[in-house]
Amino acid sequence: MSGVHTTSDVDVDLGKLFASLVENWRRILTVALIVTGIAFMLAWTATPRYKAETRILIETRESVFTRPAPAGEGSNPVLDEEGVTSQVEVVGSTDILTQVARKLQLSKLAEFDEASNLSLLGRLLVIAGLKADPGEIPPEERVLKAFRERLTVYRVERSRVIVIEFSSQDPKLAAEIPNAIADAYIAVSRDAKLQSNADATDWLEPEIADLTERVKEAEAKVAAFRSESDLLVGQNNSVLATQQLSELASELSRVRAARAAADANAQSVRAVLDGGGSLEALPDVLSSGLIQRLRERQVQLKADIADLSTTLLGNHPRIRSLNSQLADLDRQIRQEAEKIQKGMETEAKTAQLRERQLVADLNTLKAASARAGDQEVELRALEREAAAQRELLESYLTRYREASSRKEHNYLPADARIFSRAIVPAEPYFPKILPIVGAAFVGSLLIMAVVTLLRELFSGRAMRPAAGLAIEPVGQVPMPAAQAPLDEPVVEVPLTSKAKPELHPNLVTREPPTPILGEVSVERAAEKLIAGGATRAIFVSPEGDEAAAAAVLVAREVADAGLRVLLLDLTSSAAASRPMLESGVYPGITNLLASEAQFTDVIHADLYSDCHVIPPGTADPVRAMRAVDRLPIIMNSLTTAYDVVVVECGVADAEAIRRLVSAATEVMVSVLEPTDQAIVLAAADLEAGGYGKPTLVSPAGYEPPFSPVPDRSAA
Repeated sequence: MSGVHTTSDVDVDLGKLFASLVENWRRILTVALIVTGIAFMLAWTATPRYKAETRILIETRESVFTRPAPAGEGSNPVLDEEGVTSQVEVVGSTDILTQVARKLQLSKLAEFDEASNLSLLGRLLVIAGLKADPGEIPPEERVLKAFRERLTVYRVERSRVIVIEFSSQDPKLAAEIPNAIADAYIAVSRDAKLQSNADATDWLEPEIADLTERVKEAEAKVAAFRSESDLLVGQNNSVLATQQLSELASELSRVRAARAAADANAQSVRAVLDGGGSLEALPDVLSSGLIQRLRERQVQLKADIADLSTTLLGNHPRIRSLNSQLADLDRQIRQEAEKIQKGMETEAKTAQLRERQLVADLNTLKAASARAGDQEVELRALEREAAAQRELLESYLTRYREASSRKEHNYLPADARIFSRAIVPAEPYFPKILPIVGAAFVGSLLIMAVVTLLRELFSGRAMRPAAGLAIEPVGQVPMPAAQAPLDEPVVEVPLTSKAKPELHPNLVTREPPTPILGEVSVERAAEKLIAGGATRAIFVSPEGDEAAAAAVLVAREVADAGLRVLLLDLTSSAAASRPMLESGVYPGITNLLASEAQFTDVIHADLYSDCHVIPPGTADPVRAMRAVDRLPIIMNSLTTAYDVVVVECGVADAEAIRRLVSAATEVMVSVLEPTDQAIVLAAADLEAGGYGKPTLVSPAGYEPPFSPVPDRSAA
């Protein structure tokens, strides 16, 4: 019996593949030389074309002496990128090109008239109806079409420079046309500004006349209202009534202060006189001239008495006379102080009367000022209207004078200038014989090499059988039926997975053991997930890490059915992911929770199926658990990317898997020993937690489909 091979039992023999290039080098070189020769002949016979360019700078041409005074921001804006791009379109507009074509009489040149220079091939295409007849197109349109085909206008990046390029068979014409286009653009821009200035002048003239009349009317209304309302203006542009009220209030404050001072002085003098105190402590009394003279006389008498007391006794007539004069002086000083007191009281009464009069006048002015305030509001409104009309008129007059002055002197420079004119090119830019021949030779070599490799590859000569992928033939051995135990019937299991090879008829497997707790096989669990449309399968393994094999087998079985499956390993020992990967040290879910990796870094491929795996990871578990609230978000993202997400939780209770469960979730319990009491307790806990009756899955009796051991050429 011949060996059976899988669908990928051949490899590409790179040695034979590239050896075909050496075997066919003569043919490859011959074709490359032929193509190079044809390219050389075409480049040699091609009509040379010349190219020249003119550069225009977009800028404001007004000088500091002619620039009008700015009215605000943006009065003289510099064109931005969009504005410069718009000017590029203006340069290539039909009006400017038509003007240049007429000025240079391009319609008389055969280069711009396709109808007069139609080749034999072109005439045949016109006769066959495969090409429009150029003779039916108006001459001006034919010239513009040829003009645009040879013209290139673009803006230099990150600048306000516009480049005008033109190519032609005549080098002089190649330089003359871009210069003519630039001159025409400058003239058109200047004429546009002159026309805009003339339109502004024509519009401002009647507006100024109308505004002048409105300003006169507004100012006349202000004057008439002021005279009717007696709102006379005093100092500081304030109403006279308001100004008088302010002055009267100031005078009232001054009078009240004077009255209070007079009352205080009179009371102090009265208190001293009534108490018999010394009058020397009263500055107002001492300031009197009479009292000062009496005080001087009193001092003199006291000095005389003191001198005579040294030689005369107290009863001496001279001493008694001087004492009598001293007593008379004290009485005169006291009488004079009483007069000063009465004068102060009179002054206080006078100030009080003045205060009463001022209060009455102030109340009268308050009423008048209130009436004037109401009228002043309306007056200010009229004044604001007049001022606004006056300002608008002044701004219009300023603009009109500037615009009319420019119109009369015909001065309005364009916002662009030519800073680099085109010169007659000395060498053609096309054809460049050496680059064309070199590119043709290298390109033909590469194309012939690729064609040779593909021809060798598709012929099968570069293929060889893959090592280790052939299944050794199995001989038919007679097996009597009596040798098989009655409790272990032999049945044939059909393999329907897309990755399962066709097995020999004598290869058989045995039925799984009889369920004890209602557990199902791996195949039945996979079918339940697929048929039920579940997007998540949560596996709980009460028996420890060994039971995690059920989650791995179910994930592979669903992946073999053609669905996109991912297994998320949440066990601490990587019991589910380690058999699926080459190593247990891979970034995984802890790295994702700790923000140390992205999805593309933690998703790995299973070595033996199309299933994808996220291992526990290498990050600190304590740090990862701080971000455990992100786990539902991660699960939602994985559910969006995959058809089914299988989660192996290890030994867990109903509360521990709460963050993993959502709609379309199937909760399953891995079973190795149905008699283990931990399985019954775990199922009861999940059912009590609100997840319904979980599905018990047993990997016992499962025979994985045949798959060859991957080697280095499996990729």
